[in-house]
Amino acid sequence: MSIYINDKTRVLVQGITGNQGSFHTGQMLKYGTNIVGGVSPGKGGQEVEGVPVYNTVFEAVENEQAEASILFIPAPFAKDAALEALAAGIKILVLIPEHIPLQDAMDIMAQAKRHEAVVVGPNTFGLVSSGACKIGIMPNQYFVPGPVGVVSRSGTLCYEIVGHLTESKIGTTTVVGLGGDRVVGLDFIDVLEQFEKDPETKTVVLVGEIGGSAEEEAAAYIKSSMSKPVVAYLAGKSAPPGKRMGHAGAIIERGRGTFESKVEALNAAGVDVADLPGKVPELVKTKLA
Repeated sequence: MSIYINDKTRVLVQGITGNQGSFHTGQMLKYGTNIVGGVSPGKGGQEVEGVPVYNTVFEAVENEQAEASILFIPAPFAKDAALEALAAGIKILVLIPEHIPLQDAMDIMAQAKRHEAVVVGPNTFGLVSSGACKIGIMPNQYFVPGPVGVVSRSGTLCYEIVGHLTESKIGTTTVVGLGGDRVVGLDFIDVLEQFEKDPETKTVVLVGEIGGSAEEEAAAYIKSSMSKPVVAYLAGKSAPPGKRMGHAGAIIERGRGTFESKVEALNAAGVDVADLPGKVPELVKTKLA
């Protein structure tokens, strides 16, 4: 069992005729994702990688019964594309673009809540049900089925850790990229709740970073509500206070969101925190034993 998506999920690609959209459509199809249509206004009737292209999301949903969509749309236009998808009935929306204006992101999240839809991102690598469905831009070869769920704020760091797990013959159930912008859809607790309910997920890896309070809040949830073991890795140990490190959400202010405060909270919740990405598999093995 996976969370959010599976091999039957009917996926739409918005911006499919662009360079990134067409390339990642091919990669997702190679992984086995059930991509049923694409959207590119004015280019309806074309095909990309054998996938039919429609002018609007409404047409695509009506003709292909799409239920999930991934956006390869420039940030200034992402809000309109996202709201169109939600209005058409899309229930899982993956927002790849970064630097979507803050107010636009807030409007998207508010509309998603009204439509009871799940938003992943923005500024995310997506999510993958290992061996079944990939809606995102992550490299195919690292995501093989296994008993570990992964939730991450960082893309490339997540790839590295999942790569280490794969090299250690440890696969994953579902991997979710929360996104690095200030305002995102899913948060750690949302995903941890789903992993707790998933019978195939035996252990969870949480990949966090400095800035904000998301990891501290996740630690409180783990302590109060999770029966499954959690292992963590946190980026930003050497970052100076007040300096943004890569992501819009990764900023330390007035002592909040520090590496030390996050480690302390996670340790208090019984979470082992690896000091290097390559040490994560060792900790996971102790939890799976």
